[in-house]
Amino acid sequence: MSNVIAVEVIATRIIELRGKKVMLDRDLAKLYGVKVKRLNEQVKRNRKRFPDDFMFQVTKEEIDSLRSQNVNLNSRSQIATLKQGQNIKYLPYVFTEQGVAMLSSVLNSERAIQVNILIMRAFTKLREILLTHKELATKIDALERKYAEHDDTIKAIFEAIKQLLEPPPVKPKPPMGFRVYKDDEA
Repeated sequence: MSNVIAVEVIATRIIELRGKKVMLDRDLAKLYGVKVKRLNEQVKRNRKRFPDDFMFQVTKEEIDSLRSQNVNLNSRSQIATLKQGQNIKYLPYVFTEQGVAMLSSVLNSERAIQVNILIMRAFTKLREILLTHKELATKIDALERKYAEHDDTIKAIFEAIKQLLEPPPVKPKPPMGFRVYKDDEA
């Protein structure tokens, strides 16, 4: 698999949780070619390397939220997700970009180094995409504001045109000719 494809695949595994871009321990274990249990054991042995802003455990509520977003929480299958009501034996850990970088020092293997490089590229690519989207969103907002003002002006012009196109109201004309008044009318 080429780096471009691998980075794209990895980028799809990056999720947002607690306002941070993170990766699930299950996804990282699969990429590193180790079991989730072994990955978490290495993290626990080196706990000082993983402060709360590098790694944290997902809560039950966050699991439910991830399920509603169809995030894969089952470590045995790429496709299957746990159905509502099924329980996960252990709440997963998630790693921020810094936590993933720290994992490469804990999992000291050639594969871990190569995978880590790809993951860092995926995080970088995701940041670039988000920055591009922010710039586009800002430009779109500016255009909407600009054209909202134009819309008001155009509406006023159309209203004026409609008023000009409407025929003027017809005033009742007084009857023509002679009118004879009776004595009690005058």
